[in-house]
Amino acid sequence: MLWIILAITLSYLLGSIPTAYILVRLLKGIDIRKFGSGNVGATNALRVLGKTAGITVLVLDIIKGFVAVIFLGNLITTRINLPDEVLRIILGLSCISGHNWTIFLGFKGGKGMATTLGVLLGLAMKLPALKVILGLVILTWVIVFMIIRIVSVSSVISAITLPIYMLVFKQSQVLILSGIILAIFIVIRHRSNLKRFFQGKEPRLTFKNKSV
Repeated sequence: MLWIILAITLSYLLGSIPTAYILVRLLKGIDIRKFGSGNVGATNALRVLGKTAGITVLVLDIIKGFVAVIFLGNLITTRINLPDEVLRIILGLSCISGHNWTIFLGFKGGKGMATTLGVLLGLAMKLPALKVILGLVILTWVIVFMIIRIVSVSSVISAITLPIYMLVFKQSQVLILSGIILAIFIVIRHRSNLKRFFQGKEPRLTFKNKSV
């Protein structure tokens, strides 16, 4: 029990590292929460500082989820009496929770899409059947984004397809349940975006570099 509590705590703290907040502070000396959409994530970093900063935050947030599932999972798996699949899912969800509700910013974090992608990449390395599903989710995101150019809606739609693809490809009940939870996380974190979208106020993404 002690090991699983330690693992969940470490995974949560890893996810809680507010990469967008830190990077924007370092590069421009401002609080990203007071600019753009106010979100502590890659898309807002892109809006505030430009493409390079946005991509950097995206990659770092993906790495958080990947490290939680792969490296923390490998470190703990032999010490905990849980199926490997279940353990890594728990660590992934803990990391995403840390990103979404970071202890370092008053439990107000990002939307979780990049960290979720990192978690899924990690799970796909351990569960080969997930590779096709993850590819389809990414393809869904790309297609929707190319049509509407809105990151938030593309993220919500692709997240909703995750458990659907898992059902189609007959994954385990544990994995399908985790897919549903991940989709719910994404939808909940994008409620304000969806409201703006239906009001016709959600901005489309442009790729303009800004000087820092």
